[in-house]
Amino acid sequence: MAGQPTSPSAIAAAVIVAAGRVLMVRRRVAEAQLSWQFPAGAIEDQETATQAAVRETVEETGLRVTPIDVLGSRVHPATGRHMTYVACQVEEGTATVCDTEELAELAWCDRSTLAAHVPYPFFEPVAAYLDAHLAPSPEQGTS
Repeated sequence: MAGQPTSPSAIAAAVIVAAGRVLMVRRRVAEAQLSWQFPAGAIEDQETATQAAVRETVEETGLRVTPIDVLGSRVHPATGRHMTYVACQVEEGTATVCDTEELAELAWCDRSTLAAHVPYPFFEPVAAYLDAHLAPSPEQGTS
């Protein structure tokens, strides 16, 4: 609204797990200490968080996804942005870096790769979702 201080944009992040791995993208420019993160971007006017997560995934990676569940929302402690995390499933496509201005690379991460890329704790509802859906790291075995 006019006359009110602007706040950082609300962000929707797509948490996409396929074949026991989660899709992570590395931003060309880190925000705070965040460089590896979920496909994500600003929620536009007249758009829901789930719509934004789907749109941003297509724009950034070329993947067509369907939202499954909203995992939760919070103000991110490192960026101060309001974040909504949306679990999505892949419908079609192959993940590639489509937005070369924003992204440097992407990776499908198992538990060990994810821990190397993101060495800080995830938001609890996201961590619980990843715990339930990621395959164990090779060194963890399948006991």
